[in-house]
Amino acid sequence: MMFPKDGKNVCRSCGFTEDLQGSSQVVVTNSKDKEMTIISSEDNTLPKTNILCPKCGHTEAFFIIRQTRAADEPETRFYRCCKCDNTWREY
Repeated sequence: MMFPKDGKNVCRSCGFTEDLQGSSQVVVTNSKDKEMTIISSEDNTLPKTNILCPKCGHTEAFFIIRQTRAADEPETRFYRCCKCDNTWREY
């Protein structure tokens, strides 16, 4: 897995480096052990929906949809509260 450091992408396992290309950075993982999903409340391009936050009771949240199980099963919806940044999922 490559991570940006000092203007280069660096592999933490072997130390391999390569120059960053362009201004956007994408982190890709092929891990089958866990899926890590991050929803940033600073990203204004994510869609919002009206749903009750289980932590603070606010009724607006960002959401993304990911296929976390087999293709014949429904996708998982991840939510992040717009007020308190609490994150939860719905299957």
